[in-house]
Amino acid sequence: MVELFLLSVQLTEEKLGTSEKTELDAHFENLAERSDVTKQWTEKILRDTEAVLTPNPGYRVEDFLFEKIDKKRPNRLSNLEYLGLDMIEAGNEFGPGTAYGSALIKVGQNEQRLGHIERDFIASSHHCFLVPLRKFLDGEMKTILKERSILESKRLDLDACKNRVRKARSMLGQPTEGPSPEYLLEVAERDLRVAQSEFDRQAEITKLLLEGVSSSHTRHLRCLHEFVEAQVTFYAQCHQAMQELQKDIASMSMGKTNSSPAMPHAHPSPSPSSTSGGLRARVLCDYDAKDSSELSLMTDEVITVHKIEGETDYMLAERGNQRGRVPTAFLDVIN
Repeated sequence: MVELFLLSVQLTEEKLGTSEKTELDAHFENLAERSDVTKQWTEKILRDTEAVLTPNPGYRVEDFLFEKIDKKRPNRLSNLEYLGLDMIEAGNEFGPGTAYGSALIKVGQNEQRLGHIERDFIASSHHCFLVPLRKFLDGEMKTILKERSILESKRLDLDACKNRVRKARSMLGQPTEGPSPEYLLEVAERDLRVAQSEFDRQAEITKLLLEGVSSSHTRHLRCLHEFVEAQVTFYAQCHQAMQELQKDIASMSMGKTNSSPAMPHAHPSPSPSSTSGGLRARVLCDYDAKDSSELSLMTDEVITVHKIEGETDYMLAERGNQRGRVPTAFLDVIN
């Protein structure tokens, strides 16, 4: 409490101009200002990039909490994947053999493909860009702020010692009670030498850390290049997917054979468990039905599945009005 009181007195005297303040050299001040600007803009760029990659603020908060408790983030469907799923289900409901139904299925499959591409882009950007920036703020920048705070405390101690020396010198030759002015001056000068030494040492430590911000800029530049490359790959894959879809839709409208035939109808014998509701699952790779009781699958499509009582290797899958057994190993169940 006494130290805090003395520090507050020192700061008040500096603001009033009644106390001398030890100034740092211009180079140090420039480094400190550069560090503050780096922190400010890195935080802003980090927030903006997170908003681009995860537009839903609720999801961003949820991801932050899962990261803090070191738990795997939930596997969510993106808006594109939801759109694709509904289009596929609608197309199967209207009839894969109809022009509109087959087009809905084709477009829905492409939307799911785009969702998968987007998911890869988000994961890549998070790894190559967001993680390094966050580590910089949580590690190096916090250390710099801590050392600068210590330096400010050392500066206040140094200024207080200088004031005591000036006061002791002003008392020389004056009659005083207690210790002599010469003794007080000797003690004050000794304390000043110690405070000056500690201040110089802390200033050098802090200066070295501030100079390291330039190296951080170099690392962040490499991360930025990787982020741009990830964006280039993302948009190129999206462009290719849309061009292929455009050609397929044009061929369908001209009466040509659909390049992606509709799945055969399946008539499963088992029934879903009455205790488990429908779950969403992403297909890991293509699967061809072995008989009429099974359902064929396509990579990356999202389907509805049910658990089968007494069965662990298979689940009951639904795609519109199509139903059939599918191997569990081919599915990634989404919570």
